[in-house]
Amino acid sequence: MTFSELGLSSALARAAQERGWHAPTPIQAAALPAILQGRDVQAHAPTGAGKTAAFALPLLQRLAQAPAAPGPRAARALVLAPTRELAEQVGTVLQDFARALQAPLRVAVLFGGVSINPQLMGLRGGADIVVATPGRLLDVVEHNALKLSAVQALVLDEADRLLDLGFADELARVLALLPPRRQNLCFSATFPPAVQALLGRLLHEPLHIAPALEAQSRPDIEQRAIEVDAARRTPLLRHLIAQHGWPQLLVFVATQYATEHVADKLRRAGIAATALHGQMSQGARRAALADFQSSALQVLVATDLAARGLDIVGLPAVLNYDLPRAAADYTHRIGRTGRAGAAGVALSFVTPEAEAHFRLIEKRQQQRVPRERVAGFEPAAQASALPAAAAADGGGIKGRRKSKKDKAREAAAGQGTLR
Repeated sequence: MTFSELGLSSALARAAQERGWHAPTPIQAAALPAILQGRDVQAHAPTGAGKTAAFALPLLQRLAQAPAAPGPRAARALVLAPTRELAEQVGTVLQDFARALQAPLRVAVLFGGVSINPQLMGLRGGADIVVATPGRLLDVVEHNALKLSAVQALVLDEADRLLDLGFADELARVLALLPPRRQNLCFSATFPPAVQALLGRLLHEPLHIAPALEAQSRPDIEQRAIEVDAARRTPLLRHLIAQHGWPQLLVFVATQYATEHVADKLRRAGIAATALHGQMSQGARRAALADFQSSALQVLVATDLAARGLDIVGLPAVLNYDLPRAAADYTHRIGRTGRAGAAGVALSFVTPEAEAHFRLIEKRQQQRVPRERVAGFEPAAQASALPAAAAADGGGIKGRRKSKKDKAREAAAGQGTLR
C-alpha cells in the first residue's frame, strides 16, 4: 500500500517520500481515506505511530482541493494541542508539507509563553490552518484577531488531555465559537472511559480507528521496575546513569519543584542536567529542549509537560522517578522512547508506598513488569498491600474512591457540555 493508493495527491505523496516515509503506517492507512471523504474520525494509536501525518496530510489535501482565501482574520481549519511543544511540532509538520502544494496554504501557530503581538500581526490576512493551545487561541480571539465561524475541520491532537477537566472550560468556549457543521478529528494514544463519554457528544457518526499493530510495528520498549526507598532514588539514579552511560535520559517527576531539585542534585554530581516545567518561560523551555536534543545535556528532568508532543529521535531511555498519577500518562511517558523503529528502555522507581499504585498501572496496561532490586539500594520497608476494594472492583489509579476531578468529569459528560 502506498500513499497514492490511499488517495493522496502526487505532490503530498512525494513530500512524504522525501521525509523517508515510503509506506503509510497502520494508523495512516486507516485514517487517510476516511478523512479525505470528510468523515469524523476517532483514532487510537500508540505514540510514535504516525498520528500527526495521519491527519495533517489529508487535511492539507482537502483544503487545497477547495482553494479559497481564508478571509481577513478567519481560519478554515483548527488544530488544538494541549502543550506549546506539541503545537510547535504539529505546526512544523503542516508547514513543511504545505510547501509541497502548488498553492501553499497558510499555517499559523499560536501558543502562550511568548509575546502575543507577532501572532496577532501574522493573522491579519487570515490563515488556512491554525494550530493552537486553547488558552492562547482564546486570547487571540478576544483581541479580535481571529474568527472561528468559518472553520471547516477541527482536530483535537492528544484528545484525551484536551477533554480532561483541566481544559474543559477553555474547550467549551472554543467549541461555542465554531460552526455546528464541521469535520471533527480526534487523535490520541489513550482514550479513558470518562473521555470516551465526552467524545460521544462531540463526534457525529465517527469512524473508530484502533489498528492492530503488526509485531514489527510495535514500539520496541523494554519496561523495567526497580524497587527502592523514596529517600534512595536520587543516589540510585546517579548509579544507573553511571552504569548504563545513556547519552540521553528523560526523567519524569511529579512536581515543578522536584524537577529543579533533582536536576540540581545531578549537576552537583557532575552530570549535565536541567529542568523542564510549565512555569519556565518559552525561551527557557526551548533552550532546554534544544540542549537535550543536541546532547549538550545528558539528563532532562521534567513534569508530564514532556510526556506529550516531545519527539527526540533515538532517545534511548526514560525513567519514572515519580510514578504518574494516571495509567494514561504512563503510556505517554514511556512512549517518548522506542520511536520510529528504534529500541528503548523505560524504567520506573517503585517505592514501597507506590507498589499498589504501580499494580493498578500494570492492570490498566494489561502487562506485568517484573520487579528488580539493585545491590546496595534494596528497600528497607515492606510494600503496602493492594487495597482490597481496589482489587475487587478495578479501583482507580488515584485510589479506592473517585476523586473530585473524576466526579466533575463524569458530571460534565452527563450534562453534555460538548457540542
